[in-house]
Amino acid sequence: MPPAVGNLKSRLAADRRHIAGRALFAAVHLAALAVLLWFEDEPAARVAFILAWGVLNFFWLVLLRRPLMSAALSLTLIAILIVLSQFKHSVLMMTATFVDVMVIDIATFLFFIRVNPGLVLKLAVAVALATPVLVLLWCIDPFRVRRSRALLGLLLCLALLGALSLAVPTDREDEFYRHQYVSKFARSSAIAAIDLATGSVLEADGATADRLPLATGTACEPSGKLPHIVMVFDESSFDATMLPGVKVAPEYRERFRSSDGKIRAFIVEGAGGPSWYTEYNVLTGLSVRSYGRFSESVTRLAAGHIKRGLPQALRKCGYSTYSLYSWFGAFAGARRFQTATGIEHFLDAKALRTGPADTDIFFYDHAARLIAQDRDRGPVFVFVYLAVNHFPWDYRYRPDLLPDWVNPGNPFEIDEYLRRQEMSARDYAQFKERLARELPDEPVLIVRFGDHQPLFAKHFLEPTLEQSEVAARILRRDPRYFTTYYAIEGVHFQPVDFSSALDALDAPYLPLVVLQAAGVPLDPTFVEQKTILGRCRGLFYLCAGGAEARRFNRLLIDAGLIQGF
Repeated sequence: MPPAVGNLKSRLAADRRHIAGRALFAAVHLAALAVLLWFEDEPAARVAFILAWGVLNFFWLVLLRRPLMSAALSLTLIAILIVLSQFKHSVLMMTATFVDVMVIDIATFLFFIRVNPGLVLKLAVAVALATPVLVLLWCIDPFRVRRSRALLGLLLCLALLGALSLAVPTDREDEFYRHQYVSKFARSSAIAAIDLATGSVLEADGATADRLPLATGTACEPSGKLPHIVMVFDESSFDATMLPGVKVAPEYRERFRSSDGKIRAFIVEGAGGPSWYTEYNVLTGLSVRSYGRFSESVTRLAAGHIKRGLPQALRKCGYSTYSLYSWFGAFAGARRFQTATGIEHFLDAKALRTGPADTDIFFYDHAARLIAQDRDRGPVFVFVYLAVNHFPWDYRYRPDLLPDWVNPGNPFEIDEYLRRQEMSARDYAQFKERLARELPDEPVLIVRFGDHQPLFAKHFLEPTLEQSEVAARILRRDPRYFTTYYAIEGVHFQPVDFSSALDALDAPYLPLVVLQAAGVPLDPTFVEQKTILGRCRGLFYLCAGGAEARRFNRLLIDAGLIQGF
């Protein structure tokens, strides 16, 4: 073959390769644009997606120098992220964040495999199909980029993504919605990287001369027989008369009253959705806000690192500790967190064999059976999660129940919420009657609390406000958006000490209230926390601008009761 002909053929082949490479390069980027337009529906989220796309592409360019290959790998990672995030939401009602990568453990991985047994096979098939495609793209990619330029682009995109994530924080409730998977993950990654680079995960003083006298607090010597304790996690429950103009039954507020005649306010740390915030508060006696922007993953981060709290204190006094959890144990790392805080027997929805048709009485009956079966071995602590008041409230739940119910005339979701609260109140009365009848010689302390207000409450507390102003008030921690209730009662038992049960109480103090009401001797950590309660008059994290919480965290760290932060 003449050299000229050979050169022409080579040039034509090179041209075809360049044309094919350019077409594929454009197709991959257009596919990414389609993903952006389909899933990202807010301006800040779309900018975050573009910056995340730039970060991924420049990262691969630093390693490979091939733009087509880098774009294909970036699109593959985004597709995997979206699929996994959708899968997580289908199981746990939350989308993926960067903390999922930080704290992934074998138990969580096995849980996902168990609830979707075909996941491993699907991933294997996807890898097998993608591998030859990527090899082909590697071979035909005609472009090269200098690593120095790619590194500059990577650093620039990272800086802009971090600045955007700080300037326009994501809405915590957005994690519950099936959209903006990439931008939410990217912004959470940027925030986590900034926080990890500039400080620790948990706020604590650098040093303090004070020490907890733990050596004096090893024995538990109660003055009398200790009661069984039932702690009721009353999902999404609060006094709806806080909403202006709401119509309720004449005796509605009585369900929030304690045995001493008082109705008390419980100030939680999450507005409208994060049950695990209050779960952390009432089991550890500590503040979620001490974790800063890592608060969203507090129970997963804290698992195994917090060595003090209510269950540990009760076990030192001979209590058997149970948790009746109404959802999957992997939700927000609940199983691992609770067992690490001292819960000996964690029973989730699968273990309890409960379903969406089960009302509160299902869990109350299980609690009564546990007390009856374990009472000969000592006092029993049961942490009962209720779910009847949980969202959504746009349909009539269990229409066969409360056939005599008549809507009071509020918006439908409020009326349905009030109806479910009435179902809860009747189940609770039935529970107390059962304890009194079947366990006539067993003292029982019952402490109930609302973990947060229902999602709709923030729209009705101040109905004339714009959504942006409501969000601003929540960010300023306006107590109206964080107030629920707590109530203390006894069956064959009179609560011993109400001195810490203030009329308005921050959630981290509830373990102290439970211990005193039951007559359980306080260990040195709770003695110190009672002193803080007196100084701060019911406030915890917000007292002295967070100084009291930071000092207390440092005391616990120095005592070895908080580890690894």
